[in-house]
Amino acid sequence: MQLMDDRKPDRQTSPEKTTEKKPAREIQWSVERNFQGWTCSQCEWNYPVPTLLNDPEAKNAYDRLASGKFREHKCADHPTRMTGVGPESFTSRIRKMVAHGYKPKDAVDLVVQEVAIEHPHEPKILDQARAEGEDFLRRLRAGLI
Repeated sequence: MQLMDDRKPDRQTSPEKTTEKKPAREIQWSVERNFQGWTCSQCEWNYPVPTLLNDPEAKNAYDRLASGKFREHKCADHPTRMTGVGPESFTSRIRKMVAHGYKPKDAVDLVVQEVAIEHPHEPKILDQARAEGEDFLRRLRAGLI
């Protein structure tokens, strides 16, 4: 079978299955209690952020490297991603607000305000929310998300 573009035959949909479409995988930034880094939306592939990575140029280089590794990985080589049962990350809350039409900066500000209300006596959690918000905006400006 000859294809008009670079798609491989295993990614084609048959006419009978056009309503049952598998979502495309995407790279996602994850921040959890014991992990911070890039993950795949479909499988357990991950690319953890190196310890003590602070320089903005180094962060951008890390992001480019992670993006390349993500494109190279095969989901079949990793277990299927299970949905988490823990609390939602601040970054995913920001993404949801942006998806609902909020400007990225406004979404970050609102999430930080929500966290301040939800955790009034936990400054470390508020600092983490601010850090994730700043990192989200940096990645957005760099065109990584």
